Amino acid sequence: MTIEQIYTGCLAQGAYYIESNGEAAIIDPLRESQPYLQRAAKDNSKIKYIFETHFHADFVSGHLDLAKKTGAKIVYGPKADTAYEKHTASDGEEFQIGKIKIKVLHTPGHTPESTCYLLFDEGGREHAVFTGDTLFIGDVGRPDLAQANTGLTQEDLAGWLFDSLRKKIMTLPDNVTVYPAHGAGSACGKNMSSETFDLLGNQKKNNYALRADMTREEFIKEVTDGLMPPPNYFSANAKLNKTGYESVDVVMKRGTQAMPPREFETAANETEALIMDVRDKTVFVKGFVPNSIFIGLDGSFAPWVGALLPDLQHPILVIAPEGREEETVKRLARIGADNVLGYLKGGFEGWKAEGREVDSIDTIDAAAFAEKYNDKLPVLDVRKPGEFSADHVENAKNLPLDFINERMSEINKETEYYLHCRSGYRSTVASSILKARGFSKLINVQDKFDEISKIVPVTDYVCPSTLK
Repeated sequence: MTIEQIYTGCLAQGAYYIESNGEAAIIDPLRESQPYLQRAAKDNSKIKYIFETHFHADFVSGHLDLAKKTGAKIVYGPKADTAYEKHTASDGEEFQIGKIKIKVLHTPGHTPESTCYLLFDEGGREHAVFTGDTLFIGDVGRPDLAQANTGLTQEDLAGWLFDSLRKKIMTLPDNVTVYPAHGAGSACGKNMSSETFDLLGNQKKNNYALRADMTREEFIKEVTDGLMPPPNYFSANAKLNKTGYESVDVVMKRGTQAMPPREFETAANETEALIMDVRDKTVFVKGFVPNSIFIGLDGSFAPWVGALLPDLQHPILVIAPEGREEETVKRLARIGADNVLGYLKGGFEGWKAEGREVDSIDTIDAAAFAEKYNDKLPVLDVRKPGEFSADHVENAKNLPLDFINERMSEINKETEYYLHCRSGYRSTVASSILKARGFSKLINVQDKFDEISKIVPVTDYVCPSTLK
C-alpha cells in the first residue's frame, strides 16, 4: 500500500495518490492531470477512482480531465448534484482498491455534500482518513461557503459540522492519520497549522474544535467568530466544479502562444485584456509595461489572482520571466482563469529593446521611509485587518489588498501615499493596481514590516476606517 500526499504550496492544497496491488485512487486532484498519470505510471498501476471530498471553492479540480484520460470513475458523497456523469456514493459505501478499502463518511458542515474517506489497510484496520475541508490540522472548515440558494445559515452548517466531527471522525481510533485538503495559507479555514497531516489522537488533544467538553453552542460560536468574507472567486470555482469546464489541454495550448511586442500591444488594445506581470517584485517596480498589474509567481499567486480579478473569464496577457510562461498559464488555470490569450515574447526586456514606453513605481526601503515619516504622513497599510489590529505604523490607514477594488474610492488621487505590507509583495500588487487606475503619487515601501517597526512608531490602536 502506498499513500502519497501531493502538496501544492501556492494553494496550500493536498491531493492524494493511493495505490495497492496495481490499482490506484486519487483524492482531490488539481486541474492538471500529468502529475497523477506520471505517478501511476511509475507504479505501473491503473487509476480506478477519483474521490472528491466536496465542491472545492478555492481551485478547479482536475477530476473531469483525469477521468477522460484514465477511465476512472468520479466519486462524490451524498447531496452532490453535478452536470456530468459521476457516482454518488451513499454514506458507509465501500470501494475496493487492490487489497485495501475506502469507506465513505458523509460529514456535512463545511458544505452539505462534504465527505471524508476512511482507508482500511490490507489487514482491515482503520489506517487513515482523508478529511477534505471537514477537519484540518489545528482547525476545521469554515461553514459559510454553501449558503446561497440553500436556505441555510452559517450557524446551521456549523451545527452540522459539530455533529459530523463527533459522530464520524472523533469516534475513530487515535492512531488513524488525518490527511486534510489544506494547510496554513488557505482561506478555507481560519487558523490552520503549517503541518499537513497528523494523528487523530493529537488533534483530539490540540485542535480547539475537537475539545471533548465543548458544547454544540460553543462550537458554533467559535467556528463562526471572526470569519473574513470569502475571496471573490470562491463561488465561481465551486460552480465550475459542479457544472464542468474546458479541458486544461485546450487552455494551455491557447495561453502559451508567444506574442512579439507589436502583436502583444495590439491584442491588449483590441481585447482590453488585463496585462499581468508575474516577475519578481524588485524587478517589476524598476520597469514595466504601462498599466500592467503585478501579481508575482513567487508568492500566493493564484489566490491573489482569484481575489483581485472581478471576472475569471476576462482576457489576460502575461509577462513572465523567461522559461516560466507555461507555469504561469497552468497556475492561472488552477483557479479557472482560463482566458489567457498568450504571453509577451522576449518578456519585458524584449518590449524595452524596441524602445517602447515603460513605467515604474517609486520604491524605498524601511530606512528611507523612517526619514520621511511624521504623524501627518499618509500611510496605507494593505495587510489584512487582523494583522493591522495587532501592530501597525502610527496614524496609518488600513486598506486591505483583498478589498482594494471595492474601497478605491476612499483614497484621493491628489494625495501622495506611502504603501507597505508585511514583505513588500502585497504593497507592490496594490501600487500596480492603483497606478493602473490613475493614482500617480505613490511610494512603495518594499521592505519587511519587522524592519519598519524597528525604526518607525507603531501601535495596536485601530484608527478610524475612513481613508480620505
